Amino acid sequence: MTQFRPCIDLHNGQVKQIVGGTLSDDGAGLKENFVADASATEFAQLYRGDSLTGGHVIQLGPGNREAALSSLAAWPGGLQLGGAVTIGNAAEWIEAGASQVIVTSWLFDQDGTFRMDRLKELSQEVGKEQLVVDLSCRRTDKGWTVAMNRWQTLTNIEITKDSLDSMAEYCSEYLIHAADVEGLCGGVDLELVTMLGDWAGIPMTYAGGVGSMHDVLAVDAHSSGKVDITVGSALDIFGGDGVSYRDLVNWNQR
Repeated sequence: MTQFRPCIDLHNGQVKQIVGGTLSDDGAGLKENFVADASATEFAQLYRGDSLTGGHVIQLGPGNREAALSSLAAWPGGLQLGGAVTIGNAAEWIEAGASQVIVTSWLFDQDGTFRMDRLKELSQEVGKEQLVVDLSCRRTDKGWTVAMNRWQTLTNIEITKDSLDSMAEYCSEYLIHAADVEGLCGGVDLELVTMLGDWAGIPMTYAGGVGSMHDVLAVDAHSSGKVDITVGSALDIFGGDGVSYRDLVNWNQR
């Protein structure tokens, strides 16, 4: 059955909820839905107290290292870590307490060409079970195209059953943000969710567009319970009014 997985999105050292498509290198046009008074550590402690496993800490740009480390220290082995993960620092994040590292941009050249050799190398470095591949994507005329560099650069990889098959040999999970609906609370991409549920080769977490419990139920139904879900801006602990955090904790315990 579909499970709720929590998140801690870090921007400039603070826990935030951001409209995903507005992230850029220079910060121009950035739209913030929520900036937390609580620290990343406090959110990690909350999730630990409610036994929510499989959540992730994502560093959205520079300036987040200390906050990321503090959240991992608050729950060693309880959170995945993503954002600027490379072959050079992946093992360090595992040693700092991350259950797994999440990698995206490092798997591609600067022009967006996928490097299978890098995936194999990283998988060997940290172990398949400790590696999550982020296939966050945008809708294109081809279907769903993986995007890197804060979802601004389209790559040469489409999300298809073949591409999912080829990478699943070297990682334990996929994290898939639907970047076009991320942070908008306007509904999930059910076509994408359905395709992922039909494949279901390894565990997957979907993020993007959840506005209510109806969307959580829809992901469960359209994926046949095979795709987990992250809820961001709609969640009451992130200033939203569409989904109750406590309802999601109860959902996981049902």
